[in-house]
Amino acid sequence: MKGLILVGGLGTQLRPLTLSKPKPLIDFGNQPTLLHLLELLKNAGVTEVVLAINYRAEIMTDFLEKHRDYGVKVTLSQETEPLGTAGPIALAKDLLDDGEPFFVLNCDVACDFSLRALLDFHNAHGKVGTIMVKSVDEPAMYGKSVVVAHETGLVDRFVEHGRTFAGNLINAGVYIFSPQIFERITLRPTSMEKEVLPELAAEEQLYSMPLDGYWMNIKTPKNFLHGTSHYLSHLRLHKPQSLAQESIATGNVIVDPSASIGKGCKIGPDVVIGAGCVVEDGVHLARCTLLEGCRVCSHAVVLDSILGWRSTVGCWARVEGVSVLGEDVHLEAELFVNGALILPHKTIDSSVSEPQIIM
Repeated sequence: MKGLILVGGLGTQLRPLTLSKPKPLIDFGNQPTLLHLLELLKNAGVTEVVLAINYRAEIMTDFLEKHRDYGVKVTLSQETEPLGTAGPIALAKDLLDDGEPFFVLNCDVACDFSLRALLDFHNAHGKVGTIMVKSVDEPAMYGKSVVVAHETGLVDRFVEHGRTFAGNLINAGVYIFSPQIFERITLRPTSMEKEVLPELAAEEQLYSMPLDGYWMNIKTPKNFLHGTSHYLSHLRLHKPQSLAQESIATGNVIVDPSASIGKGCKIGPDVVIGAGCVVEDGVHLARCTLLEGCRVCSHAVVLDSILGWRSTVGCWARVEGVSVLGEDVHLEAELFVNGALILPHKTIDSSVSEPQIIM
């Protein structure tokens, strides 16, 4: 069986991190997002995966070369122009079309679900497409249309989020299609959400299946952190041995074995500490991610923020308010940073009290 991952575009909403790496290669829970998705597909019996890319293909190629023994065959399908969220399916037709259904996944979702159950449901109803849907409290937060479906799962229509309440089911960005989908998508920029799926629904060729596990669209820093919290809660239930011991952390925390933590620290909840990170004495970390090689100096505080690769937070400094430090950013001692997006390779020597982008 085969699958397609929509690796896609520039990841502008996750800058400054995506200025250094493509979005699928940024660690989520100390593992690149792409590997999380490959693992889901592999567990469902997928043996061949196509990556639809149009950004920094050379980095993706190097990454795949390092992980070529992952257990699935991975092929790149590179766009020469942006093709939207459905056009890549037409571009990859020769790689995907073996007469059997295939999976399609967006790369900016973090979730837990059974692809095997989705496949069984798709085969049972026999229509062209099946989408995973997720019940959320505020559909407008995700910028997605509401999915209106019958009790059987047959999708009736899509409703743009607005003042009229139409339900709370949204498209989760996980699909399975039968080969007939290739007759409906041409090689041009095409929107899955605005063109392909509504047309299938109008012809009663689209079913939906609820996603019962955790789900989050992680394409913004705020949602990346929320998704991390959901993921760590999932680990607490299913792989508690992967979390840090209570002797060094409170709540759900991942610490890479190569990281070091000093004395008297308060770590947690919802913290991810990456490879080679150094957390000195007396540091307070909560609801944050430290990517590889970061250093948080003594008595500093990092809350609700992401520290990019090889960044440094000086002694007694405080970072909060969904701040994101790009790669190789260095905050000097005793600074306060609130809601700042700091581009890579900067040294910050004055406090940032209001949210802003620092070029």
